[in-house]
Amino acid sequence: MSLHRSTAVIDEQLRLATVSSAALTERRMRVLALDGDENACVASVRSLKRAGYRVVVGATRKLSKAGVSRYCGGTFVYTCPQKNSMAFAADVAAEAAREPGTLIIAHTEYTTVALSTHGELLRSRGARMVMPSPECLSNAIDKAHTTALAKSLGLVVPESHVITDQEQAREVARSVRYPAVIKASKSAEIGAEGMITRTARPLYARNADECLTAYRRLAQNCSSVLAQELVPGHGAGYFVLMNHGELRAEFAHARVRDVHPTGSGSAVRLSIRPLPAMRDGALRILRALNYHGVAMVEFRITPENVPVFLEVNPRFWNSLALSIYAGVDFPALLAHIAEYGDVEPQFEYRTGVRCRWLVGDCGHLIQVLKGKPKSFPGDFPPRLRTLWEFLIPVPRTFHDLFSLRDPLPEAADWLYYLRKLIKGPF
Repeated sequence: MSLHRSTAVIDEQLRLATVSSAALTERRMRVLALDGDENACVASVRSLKRAGYRVVVGATRKLSKAGVSRYCGGTFVYTCPQKNSMAFAADVAAEAAREPGTLIIAHTEYTTVALSTHGELLRSRGARMVMPSPECLSNAIDKAHTTALAKSLGLVVPESHVITDQEQAREVARSVRYPAVIKASKSAEIGAEGMITRTARPLYARNADECLTAYRRLAQNCSSVLAQELVPGHGAGYFVLMNHGELRAEFAHARVRDVHPTGSGSAVRLSIRPLPAMRDGALRILRALNYHGVAMVEFRITPENVPVFLEVNPRFWNSLALSIYAGVDFPALLAHIAEYGDVEPQFEYRTGVRCRWLVGDCGHLIQVLKGKPKSFPGDFPPRLRTLWEFLIPVPRTFHDLFSLRDPLPEAADWLYYLRKLIKGPF
């Protein structure tokens, strides 16, 4: 066969493949990716578009980080679920009804709780959702419930006390082991008139007076509070996709730097193999819940290398991009379950992959340079080492948002960050 003929044949094959791919893309499921200002939403949009899905981004405002991505096929605005969860659900249902069979993916507790609460309305409009049942979600999001469940299943848990009133608070303040972390039992709850209450970040206590003060502050926005001993060590997460209690994909990472040095989501993290006790314990919890969908199970790894269970986050996590870079494409796998009912298990991935949220890492640096807060009883990063690690690049580091092929989400993130700096602390 001549070179000219070979080239012509190859060109024709490529043309047919392109036509077939385009036709497939046109037939692929439509996806509504909610919480457009979340890093996880940007990762989902990029993943789903590469997998051939048509992605529309939803947010509480017209412009969002995921909404300006080149991979976004459209945007819509919905009512903030924290203000009115019913109006939020109606807005999302109306958008989903434009094409029956549309998949809805949430990326925060607030939208997840609202979708679960109003699931019947959404499904009546033809929407698909891969998420736990309302009862399962209520149990998974309740730190007091999951801590008790974990303990009953043989996991190591912190010494924990549930506080529901002032009298209990005084009793716990006398008995809890200090230093202690005081946090809302649930990070999101449906309140009066359909509002989803937003709870404050965890607080720390070194004595009974600080414990009572922390309880009073948190109790203003939640029904119950959890007081736990502060566990030394570093954070680690085990991430899964479950299909009605059966494991379909897994991933784990270790935190390198948190956005808030006193404790928060990660700014820099590294893919790892989970400790056997960490993996087995997390799966025992999720199977006991008959969990469906994606989840993060959070642990603290002690200096003795013992994983201590902290909580279950029943949604996509902010560092989602790392798992995709490492080889576990959770959004595409979840969409496949929504479209076909199941997916081939994905348990292999690359370890040692590092990923950085640049804006979050900048926030970490600023807070370290300000110095350790007087009320924080835990270890705090030293200034010079933090500055050195921030400035010296680590080869082969991926980024949550930065991409030469898709630069606008990173630019939007910096604009949003600068606005927050002007208005108040990060």
